[in-house]
Amino acid sequence: MKKLIVLLSIFTLLFACKSENKETKVSDTSDIKPKVEVSYMSFGENFSDKNLLSKKEIIETYKNLKAGDTAIVKFAATVNEVCQSKGCWMRLDIGDHEAMVKFKDYGFFMPKNIANKEVIVHGKAFVAEVSIEDQRHYAEDAGKSKEALIAIIEVEKTLSFEADGVLLIE
Repeated sequence: MKKLIVLLSIFTLLFACKSENKETKVSDTSDIKPKVEVSYMSFGENFSDKNLLSKKEIIETYKNLKAGDTAIVKFAATVNEVCQSKGCWMRLDIGDHEAMVKFKDYGFFMPKNIANKEVIVHGKAFVAEVSIEDQRHYAEDAGKSKEALIAIIEVEKTLSFEADGVLLIE
């Protein structure tokens, strides 16, 4: 009997010490719908999935920003594209627009296979001018053809974002 108790205690201790890089949140979207469990993989700083801006609100935030302005925001979006070199940037679909996301101090990178997946980002939104050279670099990282790189001939104003944390919805 003592052996069984000792074995059970060891098993319980091992199970309790197991750690994972996942957060499980319960999200209630309305009074009518039942609670839905959502699982996240967390990158960068931890933050809550509460009080997200809608796509309309994030677009309005970007419209009100001038060059040099920043706004600390948190919103959910679909990943359109990820850097195929290291996962060091991603482009998010925010309606009729796309936001270019980089990661604060290159402190973390995203998996390269998350196109069309949902993420929640937290950080600084700003409007930036992207040089021809940088646009070509991003296009090359995305695996674009040489013809596509040559076709880039103008400085582009982009909706930019520096994420200090990302939740990847699993």
